[in-house]
Amino acid sequence: MKFDNVLQTVGRTPVVRLNSFTDYLAHELWVKLESFNPAGSVKDRPALNMIEDAEQRGTLNPGDTIIEPTSGNTGIGLAMVAAVKGYRAIFVMSEDMSAERKQILLAYGAELVLTPADKGTVGAIEEARRLSEEKGYFFVGQHYNPANPAAHQITANEIYEDFGEKLDAIVCTTGTGGTISGLST
Repeated sequence: MKFDNVLQTVGRTPVVRLNSFTDYLAHELWVKLESFNPAGSVKDRPALNMIEDAEQRGTLNPGDTIIEPTSGNTGIGLAMVAAVKGYRAIFVMSEDMSAERKQILLAYGAELVLTPADKGTVGAIEEARRLSEEKGYFFVGQHYNPANPAAHQITANEIYEDFGEKLDAIVCTTGTGGTISGLST
């Protein structure tokens, strides 16, 4: 397969049977390998969708700066998307976030604003909102952006294409709730 840029590789992740569990279960167990997304997680899907949705609505334009509070993979996905599309990206996070997370964001060319550890996620959200309003940055708003769960309608379609009506259950972890909300719509 050939792609013009890495963003075209988001999604369409493989599904693999966990054969070692068949001796212990009455059903097959499959895993959708979202770590195969280019920035390494399921969060690449909503990151791309939130940015492209904002572009289509005209609320994000070439030369704009995106800002987002993050503690993890959504920020990394957004940093990748911003790097490919040429946006300046600023991420606000608590100073006690892992050095690894900070290094990955910086490697994508993002800027970091660190907030006091005792303020936690709330402090990061407040600072990101303040900077957005003060500087006119585009605030992505992963926690309430409808384009977050909407990204997983495509994930649901992929799962349906792979399994059709032969699927009993889906298990996933939650952060913002975007994955499970999108899969269920």
